[in-house]
Amino acid sequence: MAEKGKLYLIPSPLGENDPSEVIPLPVLKSLEGFRTFVVEEVRTARRYLSKAGLKGKIDGLEFFELNEHTEAATVESYLKLFNDGNDVALISEAGLPAVADPGAQLVALAHRHGIEVIPAVGPSSLMMSLMASGLNGQSFAFCGYIPAKTDERKSKLKLLEKVSGQLKQTQIIIETPYRNDSLFKDMLSTCSPSTRLCIAANITMPDAYIKTKTIAQWKKEVITIGKRPCVFLILA
Repeated sequence: MAEKGKLYLIPSPLGENDPSEVIPLPVLKSLEGFRTFVVEEVRTARRYLSKAGLKGKIDGLEFFELNEHTEAATVESYLKLFNDGNDVALISEAGLPAVADPGAQLVALAHRHGIEVIPAVGPSSLMMSLMASGLNGQSFAFCGYIPAKTDERKSKLKLLEKVSGQLKQTQIIIETPYRNDSLFKDMLSTCSPSTRLCIAANITMPDAYIKTKTIAQWKKEVITIGKRPCVFLILA
């Protein structure tokens, strides 16, 4: 059987930081060893690699997109990228690849075919928000995106709050940036006054905002989150 390459999971900055500020130097150095990249968006990936020190070498690299619009058959076709011992780097738009990210499909493909998967160290908005929240870091659940429609979203929030109270478990939620403020508003109108809510926006950026208050306290200090990347954490 022909030797297969390995799949490396390469983190990227959460914002417009210089990569050297948030990505370990050995990880950045390792980028020089790859010829093949599977990325969420080619333009963003090329910009990241250019900032990471590969400027002038990018035209000699090959890029394959994997995003929410990529068909399953296309993902399967990426198996050939590992032929002849060729190593492949997976990069997402921001943070850790394959976590709340379509790149998980490529990781699953690799495991199905016995391809070694090697994760690299880098920033995670989920873990960084949890560690900065003061909420329960021993028991927590990542809930991803919740429904966009108001009635469905409020029902989901009530359920997550109930689970949080029963298990004493932090619930971690993310949202499309343009719906941040509507989610925040629904949290204030739905959750119990004593439930704690952490808002963690623009993590690792100079204007990062991370605060934890009870719902009752937030109602006295309503803020505008805007379209900043944000993580919401609740603990009942």
